[in-house]
Amino acid sequence: MTTILYIAEIILYTILAINIGYLLLFALASKFYRRHNYPNTPKHNKFAVLFPAYKEDKVILPTIQSFLQQDYPAEFYDIIVISDQMQESTNEALRQLPIRLLTADYTDSSKAKAMNLAMKATADTPYDMIVIMDADNTTDPDFLSEINRAFQAGEKAIQAHRTAKNMNTDVAVLDAASEEINNSIFRSGHIALGFSSALIGSGMALEAQWFRQHVPQLETAGEDKELESLLLKQRIHIEYLEHVHVKDEKTQKKEVIKNQRKRWIAAQFDSLSRALPSFPGELLRGNINYCDKVFQWTLLPRIVLIFCTFFFTIIFTIVHPHMSIKWWILSFSLFLALFTAIPKRMLNKRLLQGILQLPSLLAGIVSNLFKLKGVNKQFIHTEHDH
Repeated sequence: MTTILYIAEIILYTILAINIGYLLLFALASKFYRRHNYPNTPKHNKFAVLFPAYKEDKVILPTIQSFLQQDYPAEFYDIIVISDQMQESTNEALRQLPIRLLTADYTDSSKAKAMNLAMKATADTPYDMIVIMDADNTTDPDFLSEINRAFQAGEKAIQAHRTAKNMNTDVAVLDAASEEINNSIFRSGHIALGFSSALIGSGMALEAQWFRQHVPQLETAGEDKELESLLLKQRIHIEYLEHVHVKDEKTQKKEVIKNQRKRWIAAQFDSLSRALPSFPGELLRGNINYCDKVFQWTLLPRIVLIFCTFFFTIIFTIVHPHMSIKWWILSFSLFLALFTAIPKRMLNKRLLQGILQLPSLLAGIVSNLFKLKGVNKQFIHTEHDH
């Protein structure tokens, strides 16, 4: 019996250590990220900027009005709003703006369907690049100019730095910190070590011809992960522009964040199951970015990783103190990874208050792990208020 427990402890420790080692490596690497200074260019590429908007009456108008403040020449970009189940008064107000409004004619709403509708409606328009935004996203006036410079320098897939628009509740602060951890580990850290950045679902830009060819293949609620898989299989590098900010409304309520994480976890597991069959072949072909992405999708949900690591550290400290040293090293490594990945401006009392919400969130998120069947085929909408 003792031998069985010893083997189980080794297996558990190894799994957690691999997860934490991966996070720590890229968290530390993020400190060595250096932005690429793309040269100015006289060429203005043509952009289609997509705003899928499902029941987004509260936020879509100010979002579009804000984006119209771009310093990029107006004749070189089109804003396309895909209105899905929004009020007619909202649609009428949008029609007064210099944009193109499309009304969804499909059932079973999804972002992938919205993007497909936009591509069909603009099939005769020769765009160079497609930008995907969320209905609550705002950005700086030079957003398109920065994307244009990177695209003209040869980048076909670009992810901007999505950051918090609001931190008005403890849950919103926690959500904002989580996003910045992801930015450090899966974006700037990866770029610093020569890997591709992860996509995030909005604030991303893709070469138009490639996007038109591949968007019909999207069929789940994890469309950003599907796009990643397709890009990396073709060895198309995904650039990350840390200095180009896209402000995104953070989740303010516990129930909403639980549902959001449920959707994300389901998308991760579904993406992993779809990507695994290609893994051996891509590994033999030396497609390191694809293999890294598949490995990334095997990582434990971060809140589960935090709980398991600290829980078993305490347990072994009580039951087997002589075995607890390596567990304390593991806990410290996890703390270091997360501490390193969070921007200094966020290391304050507000973050501590947000962290205190973790125990109550944990129960809901863990219970959702047993309710993932079919979730990635559903459209779970995150309502925006600001």
